[in-house]
Amino acid sequence: MSDNQQTPTDEPTTRADGGCATAVDVDLSQPIDSGSWYRQLLVVAETEYRLAVRGRWAVALTAIFAAFALGLTTFSGSSVSPEGFERTVASLAVLAVYLVPLVALAFSYDAIVGREESGWLQTLFALPVNRSWLVIGTALGRAVVLASATIIGFGIAGGFLILEYGLSGFDAYVTFLLATVGLGLVFLAIGVFISTVVHEKTHALGIALLIWAWFVLVHDLLGLGLVAAFGLSETAVSAMVLANPTGIFRALVLGTLGAASDAGFATVLADTGLSTGILLGAVLLWIALPLALAALAIRRRRL
Repeated sequence: MSDNQQTPTDEPTTRADGGCATAVDVDLSQPIDSGSWYRQLLVVAETEYRLAVRGRWAVALTAIFAAFALGLTTFSGSSVSPEGFERTVASLAVLAVYLVPLVALAFSYDAIVGREESGWLQTLFALPVNRSWLVIGTALGRAVVLASATIIGFGIAGGFLILEYGLSGFDAYVTFLLATVGLGLVFLAIGVFISTVVHEKTHALGIALLIWAWFVLVHDLLGLGLVAAFGLSETAVSAMVLANPTGIFRALVLGTLGAASDAGFATVLADTGLSTGILLGAVLLWIALPLALAALAIRRRRL
């Protein structure tokens, strides 16, 4: 070997500040390739998914949805007819309005603040990964778990309904199932945002419960009161529906079933004139906006 050839060495290199860095440190200090953002996102999402599965969250969520859905379909007492199928799906929709947001918030309220209290968030912040992708990846991993549990849990009940009523109402049940997944993802995104802006799990849990009470209980009562007292215009009613993800869910499901008369604030949905495209766009906005705010908030978070 000639003298001009350089041989590999494991000796530490000297940093500009006088400290020493190993070869590994030097590699980690290099800027992340701009095309690798999706890799960061997928790695974080996969890790979050695996943690949720190992923590039995996937099994627990599926069992909760399946138990409540099967219990309702078993004891609903609807007649064996297309009308009975529609009434059963409408009853499931009313159940989902209360159950799915609560479960989604319980699953997501500690996504970030829980990591901080356990000491893992500081480690994650030290990795060469953009903080925004940490939040989005965490939400994505948990969203896969929640969506899978929703489809499987409510899908089991749907299978029994199809066996009893046939395929005459299958399209209505598919609409209900997809709308339920969207409802869960909305409240999961809200839960992740809450977890990003607070610094204690107890505060995050309290805010999550208040959010659930507002959207599921208070907003509907307030809307019914305003409609009854002032006879609001179609535009005002449409705005009230779009301002509440549970109202959007009811408009998507109960409106297509013609079951609005059985669902409180849904009695006025038929007069709103909201198309399916507008409702789906509103759902996507309700998912994207909290996650975007969380991605911005995580950059300012101090440990």
